[in-house]
Amino acid sequence: MQYDLILRGGRVLDPGGGVDTVTDIAFAGGKVAALGEAIGSAKAAEERNVAGCMVMPGMIDFHTHVYWGGTSISVDADILARQAGTTTWLDVGSAGPGNFPGFLKHVIEPSQTRILAYLHISHAGIFAFTIMGESEDLRLMSAPACAKVAREFPDAIRGVKVRIGANTSGSNGIAPLYHAIEAADLAGLPTMCHIDKPPPRYVDVLEVLRPGDILTHCYKPFPNAPVYADGRIKEGLWAAREKGVYFDIGHGRGSFAFKVARAMLEGGFPPDIISSDVHVQCIDGPAYDNLVTMSKFLCLGMPLTEIVRAVTATPAHVLKRPDLADLTIGTTGDATVLRIEDGDFLYTDVVGEKMRGKQRFALDSVVLGGRLWHAASDALPA
Repeated sequence: MQYDLILRGGRVLDPGGGVDTVTDIAFAGGKVAALGEAIGSAKAAEERNVAGCMVMPGMIDFHTHVYWGGTSISVDADILARQAGTTTWLDVGSAGPGNFPGFLKHVIEPSQTRILAYLHISHAGIFAFTIMGESEDLRLMSAPACAKVAREFPDAIRGVKVRIGANTSGSNGIAPLYHAIEAADLAGLPTMCHIDKPPPRYVDVLEVLRPGDILTHCYKPFPNAPVYADGRIKEGLWAAREKGVYFDIGHGRGSFAFKVARAMLEGGFPPDIISSDVHVQCIDGPAYDNLVTMSKFLCLGMPLTEIVRAVTATPAHVLKRPDLADLTIGTTGDATVLRIEDGDFLYTDVVGEKMRGKQRFALDSVVLGGRLWHAASDALPA
């Protein structure tokens, strides 16, 4: 059989499929076509030696802002993908019911990398990021209108987003979350809740979230951290995880602290999902992209397989798109190929703490739809 692409000699690591082996993987017709001995001496239109690299399902960055040109917060997904290796972006709340069709037509549909979305409960999404919190005005929130748009575009819209806290909902407190949950319930979707400074309290939000909902910024620093000052994990987190709430990192500009991460990991509470919350105010640090965020967890001691799971199988499960995190034959032909580099690397969190690590993830190449889309050795577009 003639394949379109064969990646030879890499460590194929697919936690969702239970695969972890050094082997060849072949793609044809936009799908995974063969693995291991089945490839044999077959030829391909293009072959790449990835010995020493890790071949994983296409990376999903579960918290991003990529409505480029439509909101002041957003970045260009395809340009960043050539640095970060992301094949699927979840934009969470950049657009709302009033402007989602523009996001779909002008950004999502032309994008070479895949973009899915959580629709903001607020009419125009995150429309004034540096000026005011969009959840400060409840007049902008209509659960029926949000649910209607979500039902119109089910392939693209996978959930409802809301931002609450002193910086984003102000005196409205937790109220916007009730509107978001109502919209999500009407549309049959999960809710993702951003939390910043209190009120409301972290644990109060967890009590309201339903099974399948997501709390993002789960390792945020004080105030409203998930741990007490002595490092103990707050009781409400265990109950929420048992209930079925997912915990997402959402690093961003202000939502990831090494001190909190160490306490959470040492206390046996790893994140379900690792994401960058990349936007214009953190793309040049401290978040940069999801490879940097993943590298921080690698240096904090999180097992490699669980890091990969947190950017593939778990987010794909939450999105109800298991095909996006599966390298078995016949599945979506996306893959991210990474190297783990040794050295002396300096990492920074959102409160300015520095951490030196001995390893980092580095991009080798990106496969989209069964074809080599980008190799790190290629020149980046101007």
